[in-house]
Amino acid sequence: MMISPLHQTALKTPNAIAIEDGHDTYTYATLSAMVSNLTQSLQAQHIGRGDIVACLSQNNLEMICLYWACIDAGWVFLPLSPRLSNQQITQLIDTYQIQWLWTDSPSRQIDIKVAHWLNVSLCIQTNPSPTTVKISPHIASNIILTSGSSGTPKAAVHCLLNHMTSAQGSASYIPLKMNDSWLLSLPLFHIGGLAILHRCTLAGACIALRNSAMSLAEQLQQSDITHVSLVPTQALQILAQQPQVLTHVKALLLGGGMIEPQLISTLNAHNIKAYTSYGMTEMSSQITTAKANLAGHHGRPLPARQLKLVDGIIWVKGECLFLGYLTPQGISLPVDHQGWFCTQDKGQLNDKGQLMISGRIDNMFICGGENVHPEQIEAVLMTHPNVAQAIVFAMPDPIFGYLPAAIIDYVDEHDTEQVNAQLSELIEQKLARFMRPRQYFGWPKQVISSGIKAPRKLIIAAIQQSVV
Repeated sequence: MMISPLHQTALKTPNAIAIEDGHDTYTYATLSAMVSNLTQSLQAQHIGRGDIVACLSQNNLEMICLYWACIDAGWVFLPLSPRLSNQQITQLIDTYQIQWLWTDSPSRQIDIKVAHWLNVSLCIQTNPSPTTVKISPHIASNIILTSGSSGTPKAAVHCLLNHMTSAQGSASYIPLKMNDSWLLSLPLFHIGGLAILHRCTLAGACIALRNSAMSLAEQLQQSDITHVSLVPTQALQILAQQPQVLTHVKALLLGGGMIEPQLISTLNAHNIKAYTSYGMTEMSSQITTAKANLAGHHGRPLPARQLKLVDGIIWVKGECLFLGYLTPQGISLPVDHQGWFCTQDKGQLNDKGQLMISGRIDNMFICGGENVHPEQIEAVLMTHPNVAQAIVFAMPDPIFGYLPAAIIDYVDEHDTEQVNAQLSELIEQKLARFMRPRQYFGWPKQVISSGIKAPRKLIIAAIQQSVV
């Protein structure tokens, strides 16, 4: 048993700034007291220990307090993407038997059916007193829906120890201290967002909430943010607008997708202190981390992580490994007899033991006897200035078995035929000719992403249905 990291930090550095939302700042002592008051208020609503407490909102102070209240009371925190439709949320409620739901959007309550709507009301005390309630770091603390590239989400269950170990390992490579400020630029329903909470809390650092009234670049320009996590598309947008706003940060952590050399070159040209990582929800965020480099590696495993390759497939284990997936039969952890978890990612180690990613096993297909990894093609397509996103998939062919086809999210949809011709030429210059997409399709607008990654399988399915 232990005291929650939040309350530990409040006892150690009560006056350190915990949260900054653009208008107000909250110390760790204030945040600790707000969480304690909220826990008592929610307990009065008779939530049972081990119950799932879902929330439907953008990142905000209420969500952060609700998470730490769940830690204190032994509830399981489940953040849901506001992009999910009411029907999708109702299906999740039925699938996982969710009894409790909070949202700050009253209109969503009309069509969503749940047993109990929670009332989350925060109370700020003038002279907060420290909380020393004991908790277990080994019990289920949260669920992250990890659909990734698939259309059907898996419910990954973590305990607090997973997150604490992850944060400690991150700090061993990317220093974070009190008075530093990490921008909460990733949603809390994504493991990258939840990881920022734990890194800052253990370090006594500040969590800077996103200001929706301005762009990422504008907020970085007008703030003292020292650390920021971005997916490659976010980084590309900032570099295209105001690259100078990233030059003062102590660390820019990139993850969540393939990172092409052109992005690394641009970051290096501006002397931006960037890091790349290989991570996943099931390992509580980062597994390996490295300074951004043109060699294409993502470094070695951080402390408390183990990694090995079996026939080119990445397997991992360690204290960061999640508790398992929530199923109707309970929590199921798919590991081998030695506790190793198969990531389904292909990779290789260079002569220094640094990890290089090749792509997903389930994305690979064979074209005329040659193995094709779509991620390689997508990385090249993404270097074209008129490509915002790209997905490559296999189209059946009577001669070659399968041929590559590409789905393109064009920045400007004017004269796409000329762009497609340029893309084919680009592939032939940088990759083998057989990897050139034989067909190009526009991005299906009817598919809405509920996370920071495009729902790969849903997008491919939408295109396949349209060409039947």
